[in-house]
Amino acid sequence: MARGRAAGYDDQRAAILAEAARLFARQGYVATSMNQVADACGLSKASLYHYFRDKYALLTHIAEGHVRRLLALVREVEAECADPVRRLPILITRFVDEYASAQDAHRVLTEDVRFLVEQDRERILGVEREVVAHFSQCIAAARPDLGLQALDKPLAMLLFGMMNWLFTWFKAGQPLDYPDLAPLVAELFLNGVCGLQAPASRLSSAMPAHAA
Repeated sequence: MARGRAAGYDDQRAAILAEAARLFARQGYVATSMNQVADACGLSKASLYHYFRDKYALLTHIAEGHVRRLLALVREVEAECADPVRRLPILITRFVDEYASAQDAHRVLTEDVRFLVEQDRERILGVEREVVAHFSQCIAAARPDLGLQALDKPLAMLLFGMMNWLFTWFKAGQPLDYPDLAPLVAELFLNGVCGLQAPASRLSSAMPAHAA
């Protein structure tokens, strides 16, 4: 009969992933060793291998776990709010809040995914593209005219540019904290979207030829 997992196994795995993400974020995936991860977790190297077979497995679990949490968050908000105009600020606020509590994992996703083999990298980036697609669809539903002019995805990418790199410059508590910053990001983006005029080149290319 197979022996079941010990109590606390999943908690220990989560703690190991958090410590590994912290080390990868601060000193890089390549420069981090399994010995360092074991020391940070207060484990022997042999005990660490009981939970994860190697450093690559840690990287895969960190990156994929983070992006799948983001996808679950999008779906959760969609289930809560059907109105895309109301949903957009909720999505933005929830994502900024999530990044605040997962900065190490997010840095690993943005910087160390390049070390994954193609199959793993494409699977994880595929989930990331799905997250962006949900935002694009929400923007297009809130502003159908922008969707018709194929501006929904570029706007979604601009929004992610704002959110994704907060951790590179923002220092919480000086004087704002993340709960203060999240609505500011939403307000900035939404005010811009609501008042946005499509570039003249987009307008002219969208016009029927006989209208000239």
